[in-house]
Amino acid sequence: MILPLQILQTSDESLLAEFFQASVGQWRSERRYYTLPEGETKEMVSVITINFLEQGCEKLRKLAQMHGLPNTASLTCGAEVIWESTNSISNKKESKGTTLFGALGNTLYRDRGFATAKPVTAQYYFPNPTTLCLRTEYNNSVFEEELKLVGSKYRTRQSIISRAGEQLMIGQYLEKRI
Repeated sequence: MILPLQILQTSDESLLAEFFQASVGQWRSERRYYTLPEGETKEMVSVITINFLEQGCEKLRKLAQMHGLPNTASLTCGAEVIWESTNSISNKKESKGTTLFGALGNTLYRDRGFATAKPVTAQYYFPNPTTLCLRTEYNNSVFEEELKLVGSKYRTRQSIISRAGEQLMIGQYLEKRI
C-alpha cells in the first residue's frame, strides 16, 4: 500500500526534476537586496549557468557523501549552479562560485548555504508546478525562498532572511534567459 505522503514526495521529486530541467541554461539575474529595518539597498547583476544533474552522477554521489547519506541513499536529481556577480552601481566583481543541489524526498541537499560554505539542507515544496519554495535553517537563521518560472524566458526569485523571528533582509530577483 502506498501512503499519501509517499505519493506527495514522489510527485514533488518529479516536479523538482522538471523545474531543474526547465531552468537549464544561462540566465542574467538582476537583483536587489533590502537590509531591514533600515532599508539600505544593494543591487547586483549575475550571470548564472544551470546544469541538470541526473541520478547517479558523480557530483550527486559526492554531495550525498558530503551529507553523510548511506551508500544506499541516492539523490534522485539535482542541479549545478555556477554564478559570477557584479555590483550594479560600482561595477565591482562581488563573488563567483558553484553550488550543487540534490533531492531526496522533500529535502534538498546543498553543498553550501547562502551565508555559509558548509553543507546545508532545505525543505522544499511546490504550491503549483512552476513555483518552488524552500526553507533552510542554520546558524540561528531562517532562509525562505520562492523561485517561479514565468514562461520559458523568465524566472523570479524572492528570499527572506530572518533571525530570532525578525526579518533581516529581503532579496528580489528577475532572471532573464540569455
